[in-house]
Amino acid sequence: AIFSPSSFICVSFENHFFLLTWLLIDKIITFCIQHGFFQVAERTLFLWNNDHIVNLIAHNRQVILPIIFPALEKNSQGHWSQAVLNLTHNVRKMFVEMDEKLFLASHSQFKEEEAMLNTAAEKRKEAWKQLEHAASLQPVTGNTPVLVSPIW
Repeated sequence: AIFSPSSFICVSFENHFFLLTWLLIDKIITFCIQHGFFQVAERTLFLWNNDHIVNLIAHNRQVILPIIFPALEKNSQGHWSQAVLNLTHNVRKMFVEMDEKLFLASHSQFKEEEAMLNTAAEKRKEAWKQLEHAASLQPVTGNTPVLVSPIW
């Protein structure tokens, strides 16, 4: 194939346009990857069956993988549809083959963020327990609001 400066400009423009477009719809794509309705997740993951799209994603993987990694990880940990699980594993494998170092860095970042979220949830839970305990020690008189613990 003959390579010319004009083809480089076209490819460069296409990559840039693709990345800008991806950044505009990244939340939609990550939402759809994790969607509980299997056909939505399945059709979204089918993007990686298109060689042209995969080539564009490969060129922009440093931006794209960290964005969609949480959705892929959550799917691989337990989407109910076996077809979606298989497609998710294929996409993850594709990213590992593209750039294993970036994949491992994204995995590490995901684990750190999950740990921070779990810590924050535990702190909230403990704060509620302390509030409930403090409220239970107060006498109920007149129009004093009463804190009721949830049933679940």
